[in-house]
Amino acid sequence: MIAIVTILLAFPLGFFVTSRLAANTAYAVAYLWAFTFQGWYLAMDEASGGSGAGFGDGGLAGILPYGVATLAVFGAGFGLVALGQWLGGRRRAARAGDAVTETASA
Repeated sequence: MIAIVTILLAFPLGFFVTSRLAANTAYAVAYLWAFTFQGWYLAMDEASGGSGAGFGDGGLAGILPYGVATLAVFGAGFGLVALGQWLGGRRRAARAGDAVTETASA
């Protein structure tokens, strides 16, 4: 679920939101909501003796790799926000340059 949130929201937030702080905050809030929901679901599954899909067959020993993987996804999301900010800024600058050129030639 956190990977889906990251893929669907991180880049578009960076691209369309001009404020880097607002884009990063919006991504972090969405990610942390999904992380809480996913963590709760996996913990309940583990406690009920479920398949152990989230933490592996080793039970609680699988929590560290899970934490590392989720941290990597979180960091990748901030990278996508930064990439979206960079590309969006270039696009906005190019459009502003076109508007200045059209105004000067008119």
